[in-house]
Amino acid sequence: MSECGFLKYPLPYNHILTLYISQGQLEKVPDLIQELKKNTSPDIVTYNLELAVFASQNNVEAAEKTLLELKKAKLDPDWITFSTLTNIYIKSSLQDRANSTLREMEKKISRKARTAYASLISLHTNLQNKDDVFRIWKEMKSIFRKVNDTEYSCIISSLLKLDEFGEAMNLYTEWEAVSVTKDTRIANLILAAYINKNEMEKAVDFHNRMMQKGISPSCTTLELLARGYLKQKEMDKVLELFKITVTSVSKWDPDAKMVREMFHVVEEQGNIQVAEQLIVTLRHAKYVNTEIYNALLRTYVNAGKMPMIVAERMKKDNVEMDEETQKLIGITSKMTVTEVPNGVA
Repeated sequence: MSECGFLKYPLPYNHILTLYISQGQLEKVPDLIQELKKNTSPDIVTYNLELAVFASQNNVEAAEKTLLELKKAKLDPDWITFSTLTNIYIKSSLQDRANSTLREMEKKISRKARTAYASLISLHTNLQNKDDVFRIWKEMKSIFRKVNDTEYSCIISSLLKLDEFGEAMNLYTEWEAVSVTKDTRIANLILAAYINKNEMEKAVDFHNRMMQKGISPSCTTLELLARGYLKQKEMDKVLELFKITVTSVSKWDPDAKMVREMFHVVEEQGNIQVAEQLIVTLRHAKYVNTEIYNALLRTYVNAGKMPMIVAERMKKDNVEMDEETQKLIGITSKMTVTEVPNGVA
């Protein structure tokens, strides 16, 4: 690139900086920026990339130094500059500074920078500026003839964060009426809100509404419903949803925290039937390990029963025993023998 004269311009450096940042190789950024400054002058993209690094490090002082430097270079900050600075200030709980840079950001946006509007809404949401969220949304709808899925997702999730469920639901209904994509991710926002509020009956009704409107449930949809039933300790329904998920996709990575919570409940209940069926389901998802087998054994301990051929099953699943496994097998060996459950061998 040097021989061709490309390094006389910031563009190739900016591409490499973007690559370093996307790969998390932030330690390489300072040296590359210094090299850039030796060969050419940074542009606004360079400074914005540098600010993005400082944002990831939550380094307020360095970010403000970069802002002064770009102004000294007589470059005009753009909306991305102020958006990044606002994020840094929010993370550092510097609300006054965040509101100040947010006002500067708003001065920089135009019809050409459409993505800036969603960014504005998200930032105002993080600052709890409810009136400004409604104001920006109204302005955006007056400028653009159609609102896309990403923008509906942004405003609905923002209103839910601001505890404006009724308004979020109104906008969901609006999206539902005009959407041609039937994007499940937007419907999942409302479903998750019902579940987070422990309104499982309404969540189920809403899921039925999704189906009636032609919105196909995703793995996330099923996991959300399963999480709702898990809160109510309705393990049969949780298991049913897990089985549907496994059979509906070619590859599924279960939520590790949720799996632990599920086994915690079945352990408490001493519910060996559900525990065994969970093992079978997770095996189909290629998600069995020592921790899961230990949870199964603890369930048997709480039930006062002895499981059959656990060591053989672990060997078949290529799962290693640890000290706890051996201890639990020793405890259960003194208990009442159970039959080998169907499908576990």
